[in-house]
Amino acid sequence: MRLATLDDLSACGHAQADKNLSPTKRLSITIPSFHVKNVYLIGIGGTGMSGLARLLLTKGYKVSGSDTQPSPTTFALEKLGARITNKQDGNGVNPETELVIISAAITEDNPDLMAARSFSLKVIKYSQFLGSLMKEKKGIAISGTHGKTTTTSMVSTVLKYAGMDPSFVIGGVVPEIGGSSHYGKGNFFVAEACEYDKSFLYLSPHIGVITNIEEDHLDYYKNIEGVVNAFAEFATSIPEDGLLVVNNQDDNIKKAIKGAHCNIETYSMDDPFANWTATRLRWDNTFEVFHNGSPFGEFGLRIPGVHNVMNALATIATCTFAGVERQSIMEGLATFNGAQRRFQIIDSVNGITIVDDYGHHPTEIRATLRAARERFPEGRIWCVFQPHQYSRTKLLLKDFARSFGDADKVVLTDIFSARDSEEDKAAINSCILTNEARLQGADALYIPHIDDVPDLLCSGLMPDDVVITMGAGDVWKVSRSLISKLHEHKSKESGDRSQESRVWTHNPRLMTQDLNGILQPAL
Repeated sequence: MRLATLDDLSACGHAQADKNLSPTKRLSITIPSFHVKNVYLIGIGGTGMSGLARLLLTKGYKVSGSDTQPSPTTFALEKLGARITNKQDGNGVNPETELVIISAAITEDNPDLMAARSFSLKVIKYSQFLGSLMKEKKGIAISGTHGKTTTTSMVSTVLKYAGMDPSFVIGGVVPEIGGSSHYGKGNFFVAEACEYDKSFLYLSPHIGVITNIEEDHLDYYKNIEGVVNAFAEFATSIPEDGLLVVNNQDDNIKKAIKGAHCNIETYSMDDPFANWTATRLRWDNTFEVFHNGSPFGEFGLRIPGVHNVMNALATIATCTFAGVERQSIMEGLATFNGAQRRFQIIDSVNGITIVDDYGHHPTEIRATLRAARERFPEGRIWCVFQPHQYSRTKLLLKDFARSFGDADKVVLTDIFSARDSEEDKAAINSCILTNEARLQGADALYIPHIDDVPDLLCSGLMPDDVVITMGAGDVWKVSRSLISKLHEHKSKESGDRSQESRVWTHNPRLMTQDLNGILQPAL
């Protein structure tokens, strides 16, 4: 594995200065091979950062880092040998550290980063580091507002199944291919291309994918035009002999790719003029694929939802261009069980199914709940949603409120803060979202503390019910706690619907915050 010399890294400067670089200069930054051994990652528990940490650990690097929240991800990294602190107070950084890698969420006033600066340590962004790795191979960068993790996982799975031993960094864990990252001997490097902070402009892909473009990260971009412009820059980064695979059903993508000078292939569920199309989606999740109007084959997935068929189409187009045989693509996709926290079925107890999902954008919520309704047509769907970021919740409030249509019951917890200002925190809360969701017809209840949610669910759940915990924060804890409680009370019946109704609407212990006035219009 080749990384970068400290002399080379010094040319990259501080992360704060990088934000001011023009797109051309951002793309021209190169980080050749390096031989450092002691690496510190600030924000090590993040989706991409944790994959990078794992990759470094498996290659024998001494890895340490910090994150504000312990999680199964950080626990797993510690088992691999990482030294992790949950206090970003600057004490974890020491002068012996040779390289500091920071996530896009880390700001200049972060105590760990300030400590690194005080020791004059070399600091580089995660996306820059990822870009340096990608330059060593033929890059495949998966971008889009939604579907990045699943599509990256699918592509990596198919390439590995085909014997091509790809390198990959995924924002999720895929057990069948060894986890969230791997540095292989093959020619391809597959990675998620995150648009936040224009991070994907540091990558140098030969193949790019854009799954969709919607309003998100508006704390950075301010409006949808800013988001589209960033994707337009990403599209122009694909070389002329490369390929850009795009969702033909997305109008914003059509705007973003106008300046691209590479080969472009489109995919769609309903546009017969797209290069890749899927039809005849059946109850068993099999479907027919056509390429330029000609039959390409029958494919099947183990994970539900039309959105995952779309992800599969992007995967099929990408892997075909990469030289994978059609049969290997079919068989590779058929083995794919999904990434962890992407419609991940955790357990089933007394006929109650518990699912965990990372969805934290209105479109993702709608797609996941629709997939749940298709997968479990007879069961009641309970959605436990923890909003992620005050700014996102404020800017997309109406869309969030309309996203729970396929859920029978909705439980909303307090907002998980990330990169939020005090102004954002003062402007929105989950009470307001609960009220808006009720006005849209959702049977919604606000439970501030996630620790109280499992008790509520245990009191109201019945056989054939499905509970989906959703969000990018720590809502995953609810599913694990609920499973534990259901196993503890396995011999007890869940109760009848009248008891559920009393618990749902009149349990003052669970309603730990006075909602009078705030929710009155919807009561």
